[in-house]
Amino acid sequence: MTTKTVALALGLATLLALPALAADIYLVRHAEKQTDATEDPDLTETGRLRAANLAVLFKSAGIGRVFTTDYKRTRETAVPVAEVAGVELEIYDPKALDALAARLLESRDNALVVGHSNTTPDLVGLLGGEAGPPIVEAWEYDRLYLLLTDNGKVTQTILLHLPPGTEAPPGN
Repeated sequence: MTTKTVALALGLATLLALPALAADIYLVRHAEKQTDATEDPDLTETGRLRAANLAVLFKSAGIGRVFTTDYKRTRETAVPVAEVAGVELEIYDPKALDALAARLLESRDNALVVGHSNTTPDLVGLLGGEAGPPIVEAWEYDRLYLLLTDNGKVTQTILLHLPPGTEAPPGN
């Protein structure tokens, strides 16, 4: 691992280990996908490693719910976190982001939402967070939003960048 990756992982691990005063909502785009001509591609090897890294990073985050769209790339990104958290995947409709936002804000569980380059920033905005610039479809897979909530309202948006998916997760 590079020094930058280790520092980011340690910083994120520290942030995730803080006691939650209210539900936290984490949002990511799915990991790297195959570039074949199929409508529903699988993850690449790099994408599978990134998904495994997510599971390591979220191991102590108290994730109680994992939401994903019903595409292979989002499910394959979400499964390692759901397995570590001991929860089932909850499928959501990316065309009904308002309904998902309401569910997330009503929940008292820390949640991970795995979405797409075009839906993740939109959902951040619907939740009341700051989405920042659009996610670059062609290459940006490392953005992680952390929305801190209190009484069903987002109080802070933290934008992080995940370590690359090209390395084995720490401890494996």
